[in-house]
Amino acid sequence: MSEQWGRIVIDVDRDGSGENDGAAGYTDGADLLRRLADGTVAVVVLRNLLPESVFDENRKRLAPVFGRASTTRYSNGTLTTIGPYLAKHLHEPDTYFAEARKANEFTESIGVDLGTLTRRRLAEVLGLQRFDTESEADGRSYSQQNVRIYADGIRTPLHNDNIMRDAAGTGLALAGLRHQLSCVVCIQECEEGGELRIHHKRWSEEDTGYKIVGGLGYDESVTGDAPAHEFKPRAGDVYLLNPTYYHSIEKVSGSDRITMGFFFGFYDDELTEAVSWI
Repeated sequence: MSEQWGRIVIDVDRDGSGENDGAAGYTDGADLLRRLADGTVAVVVLRNLLPESVFDENRKRLAPVFGRASTTRYSNGTLTTIGPYLAKHLHEPDTYFAEARKANEFTESIGVDLGTLTRRRLAEVLGLQRFDTESEADGRSYSQQNVRIYADGIRTPLHNDNIMRDAAGTGLALAGLRHQLSCVVCIQECEEGGELRIHHKRWSEEDTGYKIVGGLGYDESVTGDAPAHEFKPRAGDVYLLNPTYYHSIEKVSGSDRITMGFFFGFYDDELTEAVSWI
């Protein structure tokens, strides 16, 4: 494993003191964002970003609605979510925005505020001037977050997320982003497996031949001998990654791995004004 392709773990309660797992030490929020955007660090883990009481309350409010989760099936895997995700509806944006509006209204109606509180705390810790859920010029808002449920035996295949590539030509504002990152909040951890495995390789045009036809993601050989880093989150962790690098979620064993997440990005290289979506 490359010495420079590791993670930074920060206990926010200890004023940003960092545990160095193969990456250069923590300095400040702007530096963390730059390292993620540039690909010089694999994962940034923020512990104690939110108090345990926030997780307890949101778990209680979410528990009755797990039955609303929907599963999208691919030839090589499944995605089970509560709430929409843009990648599924890039070619039918009206459907996405209608679902996003309903999801945002429903989330607010049951008092689930984990996404809102996470953005607020990230803005403080990372020194952001702005961190809002993105809206289109016509006022239609993107979805604020969704919940992912990884059941026993489920693995999310190797893939990458790049809205700048995937939304090109759609007219969506997000196609104009310069950088895309991802925030994942671990609501419930599994006993074994469930690691994020991220490779130090971005997508390139040459990778098209590795795409799984009718499936999710890419053939595992696409990453070649690129260094990889694994991180197993525990309940309460908030972790950030650059999803334009190839990554997977390894096979879950035991209890469901449950996370809340959203993408966020920047329209310029200053990395001070963030917009989010999922």
